Amino acid sequence: MAWTVDYYRTVRGDQPVKAFIDSLPVKLRAKNMREIAMLEEFGTEMPAPYVKQLRGKNNEGLWELRVKLSSDITRIFYFYPEGNRILLLHGFLKKTESTPPGELKIAQSRMKDAKMRRL
Repeated sequence: MAWTVDYYRTVRGDQPVKAFIDSLPVKLRAKNMREIAMLEEFGTEMPAPYVKQLRGKNNEGLWELRVKLSSDITRIFYFYPEGNRILLLHGFLKKTESTPPGELKIAQSRMKDAKMRRL
């Protein structure tokens, strides 16, 4: 099955995940783009440790793409809105052992918004 990866767009048309990736150092940006391409190829069959489904009531349907290059770690939250689409919601540079709650809240909010606006 062919998958399509799309970037979440705000009401103003901004693409926060694209802006996040563009802000990364060149090698880390390239690694993120390679893993997004893998996600597009494999979709729901993408194996761990590249992806992880988040647990918890407020995280239903939310996944994370896990990218590591040397000591740099990024996370990109996404979900499967319908059919063979993947919508990238939020990305951040991980600096702590656990995911900061604020980063997760952004992803949850954008997923809710994307469902409401049928993105």
